[in-house]
Formats: sequence, structure tokens, C-alpha cells
Amino acid sequence: MEKRTSSPYPSIDRPVLAAIGVVLVGATAFFAYSDRQHDYKWYQAEFRSQVAEKFGDEKAAGVRAGVQQVWIPGLQRADRCTTCHQAVAWKGFEDAEEPLRTHPPEILKAHPPERFGCTSCHGGQGWAIDTAAAHGEVAHWEEPLLSASLGDAYTMGTNKGALIQMNCNVCHRYERETPGAGMINRAKALVEEKGCRACHVINGRGGTIGPDLTAVGEKAPEQYDYGRLSGQQTAFAWHVAHLKDPRALVQDSVMPNFHLSTTDAQALSMLVLSWRPARMSADFIAGVPRADVQTAEQKRAEDEMKTGPGAWFVQTGCFVCHSIAALGVKSPAQIGPDLSTAVDDTQKRFGMTVDDFIMNPTGTMSVVLTRQIVLDTEQRKVAIQKLREAFAEHQKQQAAGAAGPAVVSHQPGS
Repeated sequence: MEKRTSSPYPSIDRPVLAAIGVVLVGATAFFAYSDRQHDYKWYQAEFRSQVAEKFGDEKAAGVRAGVQQVWIPGLQRADRCTTCHQAVAWKGFEDAEEPLRTHPPEILKAHPPERFGCTSCHGGQGWAIDTAAAHGEVAHWEEPLLSASLGDAYTMGTNKGALIQMNCNVCHRYERETPGAGMINRAKALVEEKGCRACHVINGRGGTIGPDLTAVGEKAPEQYDYGRLSGQQTAFAWHVAHLKDPRALVQDSVMPNFHLSTTDAQALSMLVLSWRPARMSADFIAGVPRADVQTAEQKRAEDEMKTGPGAWFVQTGCFVCHSIAALGVKSPAQIGPDLSTAVDDTQKRFGMTVDDFIMNPTGTMSVVLTRQIVLDTEQRKVAIQKLREAFAEHQKQQAAGAAGPAVVSHQPGS
């Protein structure tokens, strides 16, 4: 009689295995259903339909289906944006609604998506495949799509497409002017006009009164104090408000109020937020300047002033904020009064002699002479002497001008 063998699975295991099977089948059905709900399924079907309508069924049959991904090794970035934005490189969809619109071809000539991806310029969450997540409209994602709607909200409708310039400047930050980046170019001009480097280090050059701004764009939004800010609680809004009225947000700030227009404050805010490291090798953006240096003309003018009658003011750094016209010194920033008349001005403005003021300065100068231009007692006596010499030269030139033909003061290159 044949011996019966027992089942390798005790009877108690059969219900467990059956339950696991049901779960697996259910999960498979759920994920299959969920996958059908992704936004890109509809967009791809719509695009294929539009291609068929414009170019015929054969052309439509060649439209790729499923998730599309671009991997950019140089940026260590994966972008799936073309999963929905399938018309990026197609002609004939220039007037279509997004995401089925042709990308302007000019910018793609220098920035092909297969080399730069999409999110490096546009922002957003590249590996996502649903609209909200891909556009970065989710919690804890700090790189939202720099869309026209966001630009409209941030610039109050004045320049809807401007925000993308922040990402452009991450790579192009050392250019003095970048084609197509009007707001950023305006901001760079303002940095020079307003003498921001008098107090701030920017790209390795500048003063130390204010914080180093070289990488301020890396600062997390949570690190800002929004306690005195009304309206939007964002880093961009904070910078706009701070630039328009520094003491309104930071009560003990020594930063002057430059009375900037809203547009100029917005442009500078974009520039400031673009100052963050470009995490790529130098050869990735070959031909783009990799340092922020003085122009040949700026260097020549400074070298000439260092050997002229106002050399002391240049060597100590006073000229960063102040011109001394009587001695041929022109400040690149000119945010402080001309020191040619400091002997007279100090008495009128502060009710004390220039000697007393230099020895015991008040206001902004108390910060400057303790943080940036640190002078001991003997050096301060020299400063007083130099200021008196400048005033004497100013009086001499004024007298000569009143007595006869105008006298041209010493100027670099003259």
C-alpha cells in the first residue's frame, strides 16, 4: 500500500497565502488604475490627436508614449518634463496652449534640453509626472516652476516672464549683461550705481559692514524673519520690502534707504536670489565668464588715483563710498558726501569739529570705523590731517575759480 506524504504547507498557511494573493492582485489593479489617472496620459493622447489633425496619422503614430526622461550627467539632474510638454521641439504648435506649445527656438539653440534639461532654467520638480508635483506646487519643495502666473503674482503684473531670469543668472552671474535678461541686467547696473560693494562682499569683492551676499540665494526661506513683513511670506517679498525700506524690516540696520522704485527693488531681489553656487563643471558652460573682475578702465582709474594727491583715501578704502573731488578722487559708488568739504560739513551736520567726529564717530561712520576701516588713534590723527588738506585744496580751487577761469581739478587720466 502506497504511503501518503503530508503537504509541505500546513492547512493554516493556505488562508494566509490566499490573502497575500488577493492583496497582490488588488495592489496590481490599484497601481494600474492609478497609472491611468496620471495627467500625462490625457496630454499625450491630446497631442497625438493634434499631430494627426495637422500632419496625418503616420506622423502621429511616431509620437512617443509613456514617461519620457532626460538625464543630464553634468548637472546630476533627471527631467521628465517632456512627458507632458511633447511639443517642445515641434514646429506648428507655437500658438497652442501649454503644455502642448512649441518652445521658442532661439533659446534652445544655445540650451538644448538634452544637454541642459528643463528645470535648470524653468524650475520645478523634474522627476515628477503629475502637474502639481512637477510644477513644484507641493509642500517642502523650494524650487517652484518660474511660470508666468508666479511672475504675475510676484511682480504685480509688470513683468510676468521675469522670474526665470533668476535661474539664467546662476550660470551667467559674472556677465555684465546677458541678452534677454532685462531685469537682471538692470539689477547689475544698480549694484554699481548704488555702490552695494561699499558694504557687501559680492563675488569675492567688497566691504564688510553688511553680510556677504555672494551665496545669499542659498539661504532657506525659513531663515528669514517675517515678523515685520505684511503680505506674501516669501524670501522674494522679504528682499523687495527690505530694499525699499531697510529699517522697516531690520530696525538696527545701517543700510541707507535708496528710495528704489518697486520695479528696481524687484529686479535687485531677483539678482540677490540668483546668487547661489552653479553646481557644474566649468567646461559645462564654456565661454561664460567665471569671475567678477574690474574692467580695464576701472582698474586703470583706481591705479592712477593710488598715486595721486588723494592716494591715502584710496589706500584706506574711504574712496569706496566717498569722492574727494579736490584731490581728483572719484568714488565708484558715491553713496557718501564728498570729503573735500568734510571739515565744514561735519560742523554743520553734527555740531562738532572733524577732529572730534573722527575720534568719536556716530551713526554709520561708527560702524565703518570699527568694522571696515579700522584705524587706531595715530591713524585717526592722520585721517584728520588728510581731511584738512583736502579742505584746504578745495578752498584754494574755489578761490581760483572765483578769481578767474575755472581750474580743472586733478582727475585720473588728465
